[in-house]
Amino acid sequence: MNRLDRFVAGTTKIVEEEKAEAKILARVSPLLADLIAHDDWLDEKYTVPGPDTYRQYLLYRDPQERFSVISFVWGPGQKTPVHDHTVWGLVGVMRGAELCEEFEHDAQGRAKATGHEHVLKKGQIEAVSPTVGDVHTVANALADQPSISIHVYGADIGRVKRHWYDAKTGEAREFVSGYSNA
Repeated sequence: MNRLDRFVAGTTKIVEEEKAEAKILARVSPLLADLIAHDDWLDEKYTVPGPDTYRQYLLYRDPQERFSVISFVWGPGQKTPVHDHTVWGLVGVMRGAELCEEFEHDAQGRAKATGHEHVLKKGQIEAVSPTVGDVHTVANALADQPSISIHVYGADIGRVKRHWYDAKTGEAREFVSGYSNA
């Protein structure tokens, strides 16, 4: 059984046993830490950044859509718009580093910057969800090489209706991200 298969089997067991988001995040996090600690399992075709924008490759979708596993690949200078997730998720950096700028909703539901930024380095993991905070923008923190993170979300994230937020007004727009692979 390869590393991704072990991660999927372990995560499947957890989502079958747990319903509480906090417990799922706490139990899946060490599995993700083990997965990203090794850089010998990700197929090369899922490590290629796009020429103009980051890529989001689906690695696994649970048949019941309880979770999905994705590799995000960032070329130098590539960045997401401000966005949310609407489901629980864990982000683990496997190669490189990512810069995350945090946002929050104002009273009208618009996104506004909190003034907090942080860098996730290789081996570090971060949780996102509407409960713990999930509005942010993410960029490759390295100017000279790609960065790769492995994400696990509590749904088929490529099919979930989410929001991106206008950088100037903070107004929400609905979107479905899809995947870079078929």
